[in-house]
Amino acid sequence: MIFETRCAGCGKPGAPVCRTCRFALLGPAPRDASHGVIAAVAFTGRARRVVLGWKYRNRRSVSRHLAGLIVNRLLAVRAQHDFDIVTWAPTSRKRRRERGFDQGEFLARAVARQLGLPCRRLLDRDTSASQTSHSRAERLAGSTFVARPGLDGVRVLVVDDVVTTGSTLTAAAAALHDRGAEARLAAVASTPDRRSVVVLPFARRAAAAAA
Repeated sequence: MIFETRCAGCGKPGAPVCRTCRFALLGPAPRDASHGVIAAVAFTGRARRVVLGWKYRNRRSVSRHLAGLIVNRLLAVRAQHDFDIVTWAPTSRKRRRERGFDQGEFLARAVARQLGLPCRRLLDRDTSASQTSHSRAERLAGSTFVARPGLDGVRVLVVDDVVTTGSTLTAAAAALHDRGAEARLAAVASTPDRRSVVVLPFARRAAAAAA
């Protein structure tokens, strides 16, 4: 059986990310959001298809290209020298089995190689029984993490694929801060601000009514 490489974004045979999809990923970066995560592209259109193809179709070779988007964004904000080490927020064992790999780890290792930095797993998921030590609000917020010791004063870049509310990366940063580390957060893509989806159509109707 011959396995044919196809573009993660459009399915075209050839490169893991075809020329057309690469150009589609060169749009403006998302606007800064309250969660403070540095995001390279908006999670819409072709970028969304590329990321989903990478995650759910086990397109590991796409990791290098997506890492490049993060590195280019760090260069744009002049943050490429602000870190000592790169890590990721690990996915659950269930999702790792379903997808065949931890996309965050592949992404972090590719980012680290391009920045010339070490990459280490610094975080573990908090799997304490029923998480009784956490408040209801914390449990509803999503994942919590425990950072490994020996990080006092270390500047850490935590990367992830997609950021929506920022709760996962914020929890990762909190765990690192508890160990004395300084954390900065970055992601390949950020979902659009949902408020704009509600406000813009109303604004258009109001403008039309006033015309």
